[in-house]
Amino acid sequence: MNTLSLLPLEFWIIVVLLTAGTLFSIGSIRAGTGFPLATVLATIAVWYLVEIFYNDDYLTYMQSFPPAILSLAWRQVVVFLAILLPFTFIFHRLLNARHRRSRSFSWELIRNGVGDAHFQKNLAKLLQAAIAVYGILLIGAVFRYQENFVYFLLPYMGKHPGPWLTSGLSSGTDSLLALANYLHMMVGAIFGVIAALSKDPRTRRIAIICIILSWPLYLFDRTRGFILILTIPGILAWVFIGVRTGLVRKFAILLVFFLMVNAWFGFIIASRSSGDSVTNNFLQRNFTLEESINERHQGINMFEELSWIIKLTRSGRYSPETGANYFANLVNPIPRFLWPSKPTIGIDYALARGLGNKSKVGVFATLSNGLIGQGVVNFGLYTGPIFAGLLMSLWVCFLAHLDLTGRKIGHTALYGLGLITTFTLGRDITFINLYPIFFGYLICRYLNYREATKSIKIKVASYS
Repeated sequence: MNTLSLLPLEFWIIVVLLTAGTLFSIGSIRAGTGFPLATVLATIAVWYLVEIFYNDDYLTYMQSFPPAILSLAWRQVVVFLAILLPFTFIFHRLLNARHRRSRSFSWELIRNGVGDAHFQKNLAKLLQAAIAVYGILLIGAVFRYQENFVYFLLPYMGKHPGPWLTSGLSSGTDSLLALANYLHMMVGAIFGVIAALSKDPRTRRIAIICIILSWPLYLFDRTRGFILILTIPGILAWVFIGVRTGLVRKFAILLVFFLMVNAWFGFIIASRSSGDSVTNNFLQRNFTLEESINERHQGINMFEELSWIIKLTRSGRYSPETGANYFANLVNPIPRFLWPSKPTIGIDYALARGLGNKSKVGVFATLSNGLIGQGVVNFGLYTGPIFAGLLMSLWVCFLAHLDLTGRKIGHTALYGLGLITTFTLGRDITFINLYPIFFGYLICRYLNYREATKSIKIKVASYS
């Protein structure tokens, strides 16, 4: 049956809002909100609309959920967009008022290239800071992986040593390992952006060497979201800024990258299904382009999960706790030995979905609620989408701030990383995923403060 004929009026209202929002975002590119807002809208489209066509599951949803639940789920998406669009511009005028006369630095780079001497100097300084952080991570990796340290750098030479953090609940050591994981992704993404944008051969060569060392741990792992965070900022920076050619060629290059990433993700999914590691399958030459491309991607069914949340809430099997899930994400880095009763993330909802028994230890999996569903889990059926929309409006404004201040050290790299992280937030607004941005921003604040202090001292010395 044709999926389009099954879709209700609310779906088409969403399409209209997405289209209107995209047009607004195009007109707001120079103001700084254009690219971040367009990314959020694309995220909603992929996680909530594309899946019902990609897997043709809407008829199954109609059999699993009453029409009233599906209708309410669509209305919640409408409410989210109706809040996101106006409040993005309201918050932007309030929070970024200091930079009202500034223009999008990323747009300037796209139009004029990366030849600005000050920008190139900042890339070199950022590379030094990223290498310093990566050096500390390498020391930590020696203790974490011990005899498997060589596979930490070269997993394709024998076996994958495993991720930084293997436990879902953090002790003191696990919290440090989780921090190391996200710092690793942060510096890896920064290396990619620097390699794409630097005009200095020495800086570019060093960045490429760092990529060769830092990326394989994630490329040969099973977490696709981490791979996107790590690789896509550099790829997009190179295609849209580094390569000086026409749009047709840019999109052709981007299409090739998309097919390569899609094929590799298909291979990862096939490796998961076989129960073997990605590295072993790769070394055994089990990677075939045709089979990998044809592999179906799962886990983008956030509309289905939103419908489940509504169904469980209405039946009384699950009761939203005001802000509890957001709070659990926020305090997750605190070591459990310091806070033994630290709240866990998503276990109550997993229990309601039947993924365990009444003992929290019995839960063997948790579920992503989705960007909008997480708002419902925290604040209920009607307030939840509003709160989620407000959060994402603030996120767009933060990214706009990075873009408008792109001449500062590291802000352009963090901006690119933030755009890609936006897509991963479609599964959950998880502060865990935001830690690379958070810690990167703190590092950049320090670097820019030091640079400003040095400039003041030079000016004072010149007048004395």
